[in-house]
Amino acid sequence: MSNLLNPDAIFSNNELSLSDIEIYGFDYDYTLVFYSKHLHTLIFNAARDLLINEHRYPVEIRKYEYDPDFAIRGLHYDVQRAILMKIDAFHYIQLGTVYRGLSVVPDEEVIEMYEGSHVPLEQMSDFYGKSSHGNTMKQFMDIFSLPEMTLLSCVNEHFLKNNIDYEPVHLYKDVKDSIRDVHIKGIMYRAIEADIEKYICYAEQTRAVLAKLADHGKKMFLITNSPSSFVDKGMRYIVGKDWRDLFDVVIVQAEKPNFFNDKRRPFRKVNEKGVLLWDKIHKLQKGQIYKQVSVYEFLKLTGWRGSKVLYFGDHIYSDLADLTLKHGWRTGAIIPELRSELKIMNTEQYVQTMTWLQTLTGLLEQMQVHRDAESQLVLQEWKKERREVREMTKSFFNAQFGSLFRTDQNPTYFLRRLSRFADIYMASLSCLLNYDVNHTFYPRRTPLQHELPAWSDSSSAFRAPALQEAQAK
Repeated sequence: MSNLLNPDAIFSNNELSLSDIEIYGFDYDYTLVFYSKHLHTLIFNAARDLLINEHRYPVEIRKYEYDPDFAIRGLHYDVQRAILMKIDAFHYIQLGTVYRGLSVVPDEEVIEMYEGSHVPLEQMSDFYGKSSHGNTMKQFMDIFSLPEMTLLSCVNEHFLKNNIDYEPVHLYKDVKDSIRDVHIKGIMYRAIEADIEKYICYAEQTRAVLAKLADHGKKMFLITNSPSSFVDKGMRYIVGKDWRDLFDVVIVQAEKPNFFNDKRRPFRKVNEKGVLLWDKIHKLQKGQIYKQVSVYEFLKLTGWRGSKVLYFGDHIYSDLADLTLKHGWRTGAIIPELRSELKIMNTEQYVQTMTWLQTLTGLLEQMQVHRDAESQLVLQEWKKERREVREMTKSFFNAQFGSLFRTDQNPTYFLRRLSRFADIYMASLSCLLNYDVNHTFYPRRTPLQHELPAWSDSSSAFRAPALQEAQAK
């Protein structure tokens, strides 16, 4: 307990020196601005009503309300089977985290359904987490997808409980379209603009981060999929009416991830009324808002290339993947869930539970050589207790799906992608205030499995009091 984890720290997957960074880029939603718990309820309710009013779904589904504690980000959804689940970095399903509707699917049924617990590569989601080109899985990576997962589960639950025959593929598409319409029809944007104090979490630290970078002569830009007037009102609220003076380039409705791949779209100016102008852009003007552009035009007009650019976003695929793979930018992931998980990991109950779980694992590995009947009974008891402790550990984070970052023993598929596409990651941009602008982030050298002695070969591993006590018993 003397070595607590810092929820306000920045964590490094790849060595990164801020002294090399001259240009800072930002996404808007869940990067520069954070939303209150009311927003996901709004999205859920609006999409549920669209299902009823426009897709003719039963009015009885209106009884379902948004549960903020049901789902976590990074889950996979089997479109054809209508099943939500957590998958690890090796494509294995974490048993006990598979849900049909709002009910857990028994492990035996999961194993029979998938002929084990492994999901073949051809069934996994595509590069951007989508279900396309024959992929049957969809991965939900966006924070905005939490109400979508919950709505899918609620409607599935209604159909199953009432023995209503339905096509899971159609349900997935209809829910996806309804969630999309909440955004593109402006339902969400109008609601936030009408009651900005209810939906946006005011954060003075966002202004402080931007001001700190500006004071040190750093260039800054904003690239978001959100519309101009919506971004303007939000930034005025959290930063001030002069927010554009802080940014060298502002791009709205960028259509990421297409923004990072489309070579054909030239810049277009947006005037104060949100109208697109037709004049050709030869030079980017500070304080001007642009739309309908590609990263290639952006790079041509700015000359901002390679590792001197650091871009922050919350979506591992849409914000970060193409930047690091195709353009060589450095990337920072904003993971709001990180702060709450670290606080849980700092509790005495969690520390003691994890210590005992590791102790049980060490005992099982060391003592499995004893093949007599009495020893085997003890081993089976330990295995049973280990399963129970694992379930307890999962429930510390989320009763249904556990931690965003771990399955029972492996990293999640979400963490695998985070580690690949983000040089650094943190709970919020405010974490930057804890570091100098020339700070270098060094990733910890964590031992590989072959660099560690086996439990049975390590005498030091068994000096822990808990393990000695267990052996004595």
